[in-house]
Amino acid sequence: MGFRVLKTAVAVIIAMYLAYILGVKTPAAAGLLAILGIEVTKRKGIESSLHRIASSILALFIGSVLFNVLGFHIWVVSAFILIVFPVLVRLRITEGAVTGAVVMLHLYAYESASWASVLNELILLLVGLGSATVINIAYMPKADASLTRHKQRIESLFSDIFINIAKHLRDNTVIWDGKELLEVSEEIENGARLAKRSMENTLLFRGDPYWRVYFYMRGEQLESIHRMIDLVAQVYQSLPQGKWVAAIFEDISQTVKEDYYTGDAEKELQELDIRYKGMALPATREEFEVRSAILQLNRELMQYLAIAKKQKKQRTEAG
Repeated sequence: MGFRVLKTAVAVIIAMYLAYILGVKTPAAAGLLAILGIEVTKRKGIESSLHRIASSILALFIGSVLFNVLGFHIWVVSAFILIVFPVLVRLRITEGAVTGAVVMLHLYAYESASWASVLNELILLLVGLGSATVINIAYMPKADASLTRHKQRIESLFSDIFINIAKHLRDNTVIWDGKELLEVSEEIENGARLAKRSMENTLLFRGDPYWRVYFYMRGEQLESIHRMIDLVAQVYQSLPQGKWVAAIFEDISQTVKEDYYTGDAEKELQELDIRYKGMALPATREEFEVRSAILQLNRELMQYLAIAKKQKKQRTEAG
């Protein structure tokens, strides 16, 4: 927010000085248009300026016709809004409604809809929105450091979650409040928004998709973790099978921070499946229910790893 305020102040100074130099009427309006034109990303700034210019030209044309035909009355301004705003909605350039209204009201204030007045407004538009666009494109702060912080925090929280799952599988009396789940969800959402903004600040080739892919992967994995949590809650007995899976969760709690998918945890789960098939059937209903939940937990953990395998770079150890 502080950086955007600084950009706005610079754009206003440039726009107003240029308007004074060019000798247009109401040069302060160029500053207002510059304020409206400042956006948080380069791509959004360019799109916004084009929409505002298009809507303002349309507003100038319809406004000048209405004023020349019907005169400079307040009710004509209302008629203008009733005519122009629905058109802007249909053309999907409603963000230019304010700038269009500004230039139209200038004509009303001048009580003139001559070519000279229309030209004056066009110059104001180019100066005000042009200054904002130049400032938008000139510099945008890089988000790499912030994205990396989100990534590190997400991986740390995932690690904590897996450790707590392992603790419960080893000792079902261990209680976990799950606060990490809420925090990591927020981190993923914030990181995804920042990654999208970072890509919109790259005008050519839409930027590096790594961060968008990364946060999308973590979002999918978080959904898988929620399903795992539901299964872990059904493990109300401490069994050897639970301890075997707990060891795998402990391993993943360390490798989750790696950028490569290595496949060790996947192999361990496959070996565990084979081991399960060679075991005797449950002796009690309680044991059956717990072992069933653990088996489903294996399947869900395989799904979690499949997401990482699809998105991460491949190597020869698990991640």
